[in-house]
Amino acid sequence: MIDYVRKILNARVYDVALQTPLDPMVRLARRLDGPVFLKREDLQPIFSFKIRGAHNRIAQLSDEARAAGVICASAGNHAQGVALSANRLGIEATIVMPVTTPAIKVEAVRYWGGNAVLYGDTFDEAHAHARQLERERGLIFVHPYDDPDVIAGQGTVGVEILHQHPDPIEAIFVPVGGGGLAAGIASYVKFLRPETKVIGVEPTDAASMKAALEADERVVLDRVGLFADGVAVRQAGEETFRLCRQLLDGVMVADTDAICAGIKDIFEDVRVLAEPAGALSLAGLKAYAQANPRRSGSLIAISSGANMNFDRLRHVAERAEVGEAREILLAVTIPEVPGSYRRFIQVLGNRAITEFNYRYAGSSDAHVFVGLKLGDATREKAELVAQLERLSYGVIDISADETAKLHVRYMVGGRAPTLDDEIILRCEFPERPGALLGFLDGIGTDWNITLFHYRNHGADYGRVLVGVQVPQGDRAKFDARLVALGYPHEDETDNPAYRLFLRG
Repeated sequence: MIDYVRKILNARVYDVALQTPLDPMVRLARRLDGPVFLKREDLQPIFSFKIRGAHNRIAQLSDEARAAGVICASAGNHAQGVALSANRLGIEATIVMPVTTPAIKVEAVRYWGGNAVLYGDTFDEAHAHARQLERERGLIFVHPYDDPDVIAGQGTVGVEILHQHPDPIEAIFVPVGGGGLAAGIASYVKFLRPETKVIGVEPTDAASMKAALEADERVVLDRVGLFADGVAVRQAGEETFRLCRQLLDGVMVADTDAICAGIKDIFEDVRVLAEPAGALSLAGLKAYAQANPRRSGSLIAISSGANMNFDRLRHVAERAEVGEAREILLAVTIPEVPGSYRRFIQVLGNRAITEFNYRYAGSSDAHVFVGLKLGDATREKAELVAQLERLSYGVIDISADETAKLHVRYMVGGRAPTLDDEIILRCEFPERPGALLGFLDGIGTDWNITLFHYRNHGADYGRVLVGVQVPQGDRAKFDARLVALGYPHEDETDNPAYRLFLRG
C-alpha cells in the first residue's frame, strides 16, 4: 500500500486534468437525512476521470516509446483520455473501440486527434484486436485499468477527496468496471483513513468484480449489459482485483432503474446529465443510506463521467421514476361496460396518472396498463392494490417487470375489426391532478370507450388518443358534449395509421 501511496502522490495528472470540486447534494441529503457529496469528475476536459490514469501512464513513457506511438482498447472514456494525453504530448494514438460505443465518445476521440478503430461488439473483442495491432505495429499498449501507473493516476481522486473533506466520511462509493478507480482510491484512503469505507458499485448485469470477490478469484462473465457501457467489463483486472480484494469494504450492485434514478438525482442537484456509469456510484450510495439510517459521517459518490448520448434521455426519464420508487405500473382488469373507466379513475382519486393504455378486445373484460406517481410508493401501492381488490378489480403489479417496461407498455392495443361506430379523437387537456377524471366526466358515461392511450411527458398539456363507440344517431349529442368540454381535439377516425394498425 505504501508503494501505491507514493506513486499516487507523485502521479503526473495535472498537466491535463483538473482538481474537481466536491459538491454537496442538498436535495438528496435532505431526503436521505444526512450529508451527501458528489465528486465532480464529469467536469474533466473529457468529462471523465479517465484522463488521470491515461495521462499518468503516457507521461512517463521514454522518448523511444513515445516515438513508437500508443494504442488502447476502450468503451469510450479511457479512449478520450489516451487521445487527449497523446495529443498534448505529440504522440500518435490508435484507439480500438467496440462498435457498440456511443457515437458521442467515438466523435470525441477523433476530436482529440485519436485514430478510432471500431472493432467487435464487446470490450473483450476490442481489447484482443488492440493487442494484435500492438504486436504487429510495435505500439505501446495503455491499459484502461490493469496498470500500476493508471491505478495511481485514478488514485489522485482519493487525494482530492480527503483534502476537500477533512470531516468524518462514513463511506466513499466508487463505480467499478475493471477496478482501476476503486483500487486507486482505496489504496490512498485506506492508508490515511482506514475507518472510512470504500465501497464499489457495479451494474447488476455487469458485476465482474463482485463475482470475483465472491469466488476469491477472477471470473469471466458470460455476458454483460451495455446500458452502463463505461463499466461493461466481463473480467476484473488482475492487479485491480488483488488490490480490491484487500482494500474494498464490499461491492454493491444497482439495476437500470436505480441508475436512471441516480441520473435524475444528479441533474436535480447539480444540473448535469451524468452518463449511466457516472451515476452508478450514487445508486449504490442511496441503497446504502436507506439500509443504514444511522450514520456517523458523510457519504460521497463519484460522478465518474457525463458522456451521455442524447437519444438515451427518453429511456432514462421513463425508468427514473420507477427506480426512485415514485412510479408504479399496474395491470388492472375492469368491466367492459360504459362508465367503467370513470369509476376506475374515481378510485384512483387525485393520484397523478402517468400512463393509461387500453384497447378494446372483447365484450367482457377490459385490461388496462396504468402508471401512477406516488409520494411513498411502498406504502401507497399496498393501500391502492388492497382497495382495488376489495372492489373486485383484478390487479397485477408490473413495476419490476422488464418485459412490461421495455416492450408491453408500447404494444398495448391491436385491431378491432368488428367494432362499429368507433370515433378516434386526439385531445389535449391541462396536466394537473384530476384532469383525466375531468376529461372522462366531460365525455360522460353514455358511450363505450374502446381505446385509451395517455402518457405524462412532463409538459403543460396531456395528450390523449381516445376511441369512443358513438352510434350515428348520437353524433350530434356527442359533438355538443365535446364542445362543452372545451379541450382542443382533432378527429383522427380517418387517420391511415389508425386504419392500418388499430381498426383492421
